[in-house]
Amino acid sequence: MKIALSTDTLKGYGLNRIFEFAKELGFDGIDLAMDPKDFDTTDPEYVAKISTEIGIPVVAIQTMDNAKPKDLNLAIEMAKTLGTKVIIVQPPKILDRKYSDWLKKEVPNIRKKEEISIALENAPNKMWLGFIPERVMNSMSELKKFKHACLDTSRAAEKKEDILGAYGNLQKFLVHIHISNVSKGKGYQPLTRGSLPLESLISRLAADDFKGAVSIKINPKLLHAKDKTEALNVLKESKAFIEKYTKE
Repeated sequence: MKIALSTDTLKGYGLNRIFEFAKELGFDGIDLAMDPKDFDTTDPEYVAKISTEIGIPVVAIQTMDNAKPKDLNLAIEMAKTLGTKVIIVQPPKILDRKYSDWLKKEVPNIRKKEEISIALENAPNKMWLGFIPERVMNSMSELKKFKHACLDTSRAAEKKEDILGAYGNLQKFLVHIHISNVSKGKGYQPLTRGSLPLESLISRLAADDFKGAVSIKINPKLLHAKDKTEALNVLKESKAFIEKYTKE
């Protein structure tokens, strides 16, 4: 099991510094969140350059929230350049039928052709008019039907799903995990601050010899990312938390 750092966690820092921080803290890899407002994150040659120079691989790539086929194709080119084997996509918005149909039809062919795992992540529990789900392909059954899945612990908790139950449900299809804690109803907390049974989840992952990456994804405000020393200390604690329960 690899321990990765999502670039979303240190949003606001340049990509080069995020790679350097991850290397300094001993992470196994970077989980790169593509952001159309941050041009460096969508430049395969630049990302490959800093990955090689700093000596830390990109183990997963997240497409942007409202991606289209062209965005996924860019992520695939990025993955091929970097040697990355996992791409994470978000469930489409309810009105974006064209994209959801494209994902269902084309992704199985892309996986075979490129030998890249394209995984669907559980989305936030947002509603239209208070009762219509904002996204399609966002139930446990849909995630399993997609064959490759990514579990976000804060989002699962937001939907009142037991994270151990969600893991058990998706275990056969799980290739990546975004891990964070929840405190007083607010997600994306540091791993040591909150009420989720992360100790049990990490122990299960270790016992099951999970082959994917567990990626720390914390809200930069809750990390106090502006204060470099504080941010790196919190990340160090969260990484040590995973390591502790991996070894037990």
